[in-house]
Amino acid sequence: MNRFCSMFSQILKFIPRTEFESRVRKNRAERHARGFSSWGQFVAMLFCQLGRAHSLREICDGLATCEGKLVHLGIEAPARSSLAYANEHRPWELYRDVFADLLGRVRNEVPGGKKFRFKNKLMSLDASVIDLCCELYDWAKFRRTKGAIKLHLLLDHDGYLPCFAVVTEGKVADVKVAWTLDFAPGTVVVFDRGYNDYELFGRWTEKGVYFVTRMKDKALYEVVEERPVPQNRNVLKDQIIRLSSARAEDKCPHLLRRVEVWNPDKEEVLVFLTNHLSLGASTIAAIYKDRWQIELFFKALKQNLKIKTFVGTSPNAVKTQVWSALIAILLLRYLQLKSRFGWSLSNLVALLRMNLFTYRDLWSWLNDPFGTPPPDDEAVRQHALVLA
Repeated sequence: MNRFCSMFSQILKFIPRTEFESRVRKNRAERHARGFSSWGQFVAMLFCQLGRAHSLREICDGLATCEGKLVHLGIEAPARSSLAYANEHRPWELYRDVFADLLGRVRNEVPGGKKFRFKNKLMSLDASVIDLCCELYDWAKFRRTKGAIKLHLLLDHDGYLPCFAVVTEGKVADVKVAWTLDFAPGTVVVFDRGYNDYELFGRWTEKGVYFVTRMKDKALYEVVEERPVPQNRNVLKDQIIRLSSARAEDKCPHLLRRVEVWNPDKEEVLVFLTNHLSLGASTIAAIYKDRWQIELFFKALKQNLKIKTFVGTSPNAVKTQVWSALIAILLLRYLQLKSRFGWSLSNLVALLRMNLFTYRDLWSWLNDPFGTPPPDDEAVRQHALVLA
């Protein structure tokens, strides 16, 4: 008999209930809780993301209209006041821990392919501002007449999976978060000019961590060595340099590498700075070009999930919703990588939203979304009895 629970319930099985409850106990998320469970809150917030619910009313009423199909989810439709209170008071760290556990399983089951020949781990570091109303979110300091939060993200290029995230006020500088990160020796980190900090460059070089970034236009340096450039690769210069300004030399006394590349699309010269002295100059340029993947990740996150408007105004509620969005996109990325069908993320989100409570095998649908599902043996038998 072909019997399946809803596809939403099958997606939730990727997060083991026992593991979730252990995280609840660790974070003391249900201390003094009465009735409404943390699992119910989590299911409601994931429904908010995957079902594109725009308010607490849409979340709760949307689940309430599916009341007969919620038994597989292990919840009842929550009241708006209960969900709002839980989002405001239950620790957002629970969702961060659930994300970390899910990331570990996804990495084990979907090993990402490498785009480059070198064996070093490649990661992109960037931040994106999410605008907020300064009157409703007065805690989110950004500008005098504007509030915002900033999502700092580290993207692993093996599968292009988010592996680290921090949510701060909008006015927090990008490089301040970079100082808190600890990378394994040999890791290559690529970022834009917003993270230029010579003291940070010196620290990473001492630890054996490589970086690739754009060089400041007014940076002072002296050329130590001119290297030959490859033919037909748009590489104009490949130089070993030493920072020559007094303060920069004290902060980063190590030899660095300056690579000039001609960009024919925009007809401009791009100047890259790195502490990796052995990779090819064209590879350095290709590494920085691949940084665009983190920009595409932010674009996909903002376009396909509910992260630009929020169902709560407190810092805890906002962070809970951001982390639920990161959990949702990690689940979607996992489904996309495991499926045999050539899904784009936007199509997967749109069609999955229409079929969340469809009773059908999830993997059969993912591999053949437009195919006819196999007949239900019980329904065929009942139909035969009626005809008889």
